[in-house]
Amino acid sequence: MAPGAITTGRRPSAQDFLELVERRRRGRLKLYIGFAAGVGKTWRMLEEAHALRARNVDVVLGLIEPHGRAETAALVRDLEVVPRRRVEYRGVAVEEMDLEAILARRPQVAIVDEIPHTNVPGSKNRKRYQDVLELLAEGVNVIGALNIQHLESLNDLIRRNTGVRVRETVPDSFLEQADQVVNLDLAVEDLVERLRAGKIYPHEKIPWALEHFFRDQNLATLRELSLREVAESLDRSAAQAARVGVTPGPTRGRVMVALSSNPPHAVALLRRGSRMAGRLNTNWYVVYVETPEEAPDRIDAEAQRNLLDNVEKARELGAEVVRLHADDPAAAMLGFARSHRVSDLIVGRSEQPRWRRLVGRSVLQRLVDEAQGLDLHIVSFEGEEEVKP
Repeated sequence: MAPGAITTGRRPSAQDFLELVERRRRGRLKLYIGFAAGVGKTWRMLEEAHALRARNVDVVLGLIEPHGRAETAALVRDLEVVPRRRVEYRGVAVEEMDLEAILARRPQVAIVDEIPHTNVPGSKNRKRYQDVLELLAEGVNVIGALNIQHLESLNDLIRRNTGVRVRETVPDSFLEQADQVVNLDLAVEDLVERLRAGKIYPHEKIPWALEHFFRDQNLATLRELSLREVAESLDRSAAQAARVGVTPGPTRGRVMVALSSNPPHAVALLRRGSRMAGRLNTNWYVVYVETPEEAPDRIDAEAQRNLLDNVEKARELGAEVVRLHADDPAAAMLGFARSHRVSDLIVGRSEQPRWRRLVGRSVLQRLVDEAQGLDLHIVSFEGEEEVKP
């Protein structure tokens, strides 16, 4: 018997191995992206579901949100719908997508709406996009939808430009995994007209929507961001495809975010790193230097908790997190950057009082003085509120 072979009571067949290979085949992901509710994401997914079924593809609706729109609800008919899972939470019955039921059904394609949704506490995964990743890992192809304002790295930019704080987000790394991205564009005037005609929200919600999120300037900003993001996504895909089968040349420089133990604007700093790495189509690091004064048994519980939350957020955004142990944070970060082919180093502006920085050079000043060969990006957070992970 070959070394490492494991026997069972039944002789394995070729079919057994084929089934194993099929189970390990990863599903494909197609995403419809819009800049606001009402541009037609759900409608287009349902149209595609009908087209697939007409071609004898096994397709199910994992979760669809018609939002009370009669024309959308009409398209749901004649399609197989996986019943939702009902959960009791704080005395209220909540309906969620039934991940286990979809996996048991094992369709070729599952349609999943409202991907940025946060699942009810107690669910297997905290976010619906994580449910989608699990479906893909199990070989189920997914067609899904989300709006551009739910992309994590754009969160701060959208808040500054529109005044809207988006609470539910998906990491950029999720969008990067998509095999196909379709941008559903619509003129702002046409979208507002759809809203006024009651085709997006019930009539009682229309005045509030027009005064807040659906202001012309907001929609124009979001539309521009959507067009730009999808264009950059296509550029990244084309660049990756062009490299397939080509002998690798010099590696593009990587991005590195320097993280302290408890920075007040860590999430904004991490989003900046994710955004830059996405535009450069490269990997990125988040590096934290633990000095003897910041050992786990010497920093307070809140700082330790915030550090762990920031590390989790960094990994969610697609970064490789590295913890270094050193007496000199500046030297450790520069040494890591140079040994790992980092080209762009992102740091937050120091919040130490000016008199204290004059006594001895701060870590930031050391980086400015000694970061030869690196592009140093110093991020100012003036006027921005703190955001917890």
